[in-house]
Amino acid sequence: MMRRKKEEISAEERLYVASQWQLMGRKFKKHKLAIFGGVVLGIFYLVAIFCEFFSPQDIYKGYTQYIYCPPQRIRFFDEKGFHFRSFVYGFKRTRDPKSLRRIYTEDKTKKYPIYLFVRGDKYKLWNLFEADIHLFGVKEGVMFLFGTDKLGRDLFSRDLYAARISLSIGLVGVAISFILGSILGGISGYYGGVADMIIQRITEFLLCIPTIPLWMGLSAALPPEWSPIKVYFGIIIILSLRGWCGLARVVRGKLLELREEDFAMAAKIAGATDEMIITRHLLPSVLSYLIVNLTLAIPWMILGETSLSFLGLGLRAPIVSWGVLLKNAQNVRTVTMHPWLLIPGLFVIIVVLTFNFLGDGLRDAADPYK
Repeated sequence: MMRRKKEEISAEERLYVASQWQLMGRKFKKHKLAIFGGVVLGIFYLVAIFCEFFSPQDIYKGYTQYIYCPPQRIRFFDEKGFHFRSFVYGFKRTRDPKSLRRIYTEDKTKKYPIYLFVRGDKYKLWNLFEADIHLFGVKEGVMFLFGTDKLGRDLFSRDLYAARISLSIGLVGVAISFILGSILGGISGYYGGVADMIIQRITEFLLCIPTIPLWMGLSAALPPEWSPIKVYFGIIIILSLRGWCGLARVVRGKLLELREEDFAMAAKIAGATDEMIITRHLLPSVLSYLIVNLTLAIPWMILGETSLSFLGLGLRAPIVSWGVLLKNAQNVRTVTMHPWLLIPGLFVIIVVLTFNFLGDGLRDAADPYK
């Protein structure tokens, strides 16, 4: 009995002496939906980082005999029963005599086993290391898990490559917004006066401009002769130009509250410079709120890039992003006949939802005393 009471007291003491980050971690672990979102996002980013390895084929390799081929199903059963090694069936190609449209049907006489760590198209991992090992694939025949596009290119591989571009734009764009928002918000909240007035008027002006027309106008101003890399960074800057405003307001409000606290006054009396007080004392005090803000800002960056690319004002071929792939699904007739072209939109929905789940969990954990 006495031992149990000591354990309870010890646990209670650990709770009282725990740091804010420890309390945040404990509360976050109780948010199952946020943990699920974090795991799903981790898988997406892992696949995006090693997309060359996970992609069964070269994304620019076209099969003219398989234009607009429907997705193939991975199977474990055939007429003989269950097989431990999965496989896909081949296709029979015919034409509709009236519309002349290609019609693909399964050819059960052609069965292509799927192997792990199979050799296939050569690639350069991160444009540094040459290799030809893919996570899975077929040694003969073809495999199109998400079907093909109008040039007969494998959409599964293209979706994986597109994840790298779309997800990295969210991270890089938010990183730029974080730097701008923290610096300008910190100056505005700590110094006040004329600096505060100028920064707040700029912020209000940018927030008054409708988001989509602003992005469309700026992206349309990008020179058409720019290389894909320049367009990539140009879109990131465009998305970041307005993204810092909300964060700057949050930082300003928190610093107005904290700059008069005892620890800030003590640091000033001890001879700390204004830059040191802002970067080492005030901003770390609101870091948990900044993390939440960033988590919720990333999906809006991804949606912004997807929207611009879908409208033809963002990234352009040969760059592959989810928005660029969705551009092929603008025609209603095309979508009706080839609905698998909308699969990139499903990935965008999943990523945005999981980021929101993660952001909700971090938001609840950011205030562990509630």
